[in-house]
Amino acid sequence: MDKKLHIDLQRVPKHVAIIMDGNGRWAKGQGMNRIFGHRNALTAVRESVIAASEINVEAITLYAFSTENWKRPKIEVDALMNLLINSLKKELPDFMKNGVKVNSIGCIESLPKKAQKVLAEVISETRNNTKIILTFALSYGSREEIVNAMKTISKKVVNKELDLENIDENTINNHLYTFNLPHVDLMIRTSGEQRISNFLLWQMAYAELYFTDILWPDFRQEHFYDAIIEYQNRERRFGKTSEQLTE
Repeated sequence: MDKKLHIDLQRVPKHVAIIMDGNGRWAKGQGMNRIFGHRNALTAVRESVIAASEINVEAITLYAFSTENWKRPKIEVDALMNLLINSLKKELPDFMKNGVKVNSIGCIESLPKKAQKVLAEVISETRNNTKIILTFALSYGSREEIVNAMKTISKKVVNKELDLENIDENTINNHLYTFNLPHVDLMIRTSGEQRISNFLLWQMAYAELYFTDILWPDFRQEHFYDAIIEYQNRERRFGKTSEQLTE
C-alpha cells in the first residue's frame, strides 16, 4: 500500500522537526558500538528528506547534535564530526539534483574548523535551491538560543535601537536562529522516548508531537508518511473549541 496516497496534500505541515533518536540502541542490538549506529543513520536522513520533499513540506529540521552532546566520550564526538563532514560532501550532488537548500542553526562556531568550512560551503552551494529547506541543528540548545535572543534584544533596548513597548512575539521570532523558517507544525521523535530534549521550545509552541518506537536507523519514507497521516487525523485548535473550527 502506498501510504502517500492517503495524505491530503492541501494539509501538509509546512515545517517538520525530527529528533533522530535510537542510534546507540540500534547498534547495540547489532552487537556493534554506538558509532556504527550513527553511520547507519544516514539512510533515514535521506529517506525522510525525500519523503518530505515529495509531499511538498517546505522545511525539515533535524536535531543532529545538541549542546549537551559535547559531554559524550571524545571518540564518539570526533566520529560524529567526521561523519558530518563526509556526509555533507557526499550528499551535495543529490542536494543540488533534488533542490534541497541546506541551512544550519546552533552555536556553529563551536564546531571543528573543518566542519564549519564544509558546512558553509554546502550552504553556499545550495542557497538558490527552492524545493525544500533542510536545517541541521548543530551544537544546538533551545534555552541557549532564547537566552541569546534576549541578550541581543536587551542590548538594542539599552542602545535605544528598540522601544521596550514594541517588543512582541515577532521581535523574539526575528532574533532566533529560525527567523527564516515557519513555526514547527509537527515534531517526530523516534526510539520510543517521549520528551523534546531542549529542541525548538519556542518554535514548537503549537506543534503536534508524534512519538514512534522505531529506532532512527530503521526509519524510512513509509514511517514518515505514518507521522503525516497521524498529524492530519488530529484536530489543531490553537486555543479554540471544536465548534468554533466547524463554524
